[in-house]
Amino acid sequence: MATVILICGKIASGKTTYANHLCGARRAFLLSADEVMRCVFPENLGKEYDRYARRVQEYLYRQAARLCGMGISVVLDWGFWRKSERDHAKAVFDRQGISYEFHYLSVEDGEWKSRIRSRNAAVQAGEADAYLVDEGLMEKFSNAFEPPAREEMDVWVENEY
Repeated sequence: MATVILICGKIASGKTTYANHLCGARRAFLLSADEVMRCVFPENLGKEYDRYARRVQEYLYRQAARLCGMGISVVLDWGFWRKSERDHAKAVFDRQGISYEFHYLSVEDGEWKSRIRSRNAAVQAGEADAYLVDEGLMEKFSNAFEPPAREEMDVWVENEY
């Protein structure tokens, strides 16, 4: 049975690396909100970023449902930072009778900050296609993230990716 796997975690927690691993292991198709946003929109969307990101995510939900209808499992690679986002995703797939799993990538604070520094260095060197995360953005992300309860998640991964 085709399944949607939703990857939950902070920025630089290893979601994309883990998502790519799952795609190979589960023969699933990757749908990444960040990938679409970086391809279609300029970096400095400012206050408009969240509005466009939500529209991209809704589009990707529809694509995930279509692929599952064809028997193809899907990995959704974006953070599902807030409980309301996770609840919305559950409702979307429950309404359609589509099987889903939530996977959470937990990362300790010190390791998280180290990963952001490494990621930023790679972005600045032109070695990574990702957003640069300055101190202000890191604080915003940290404050906006609502860690899930263990019972919300089907799989809990600690500091592995």
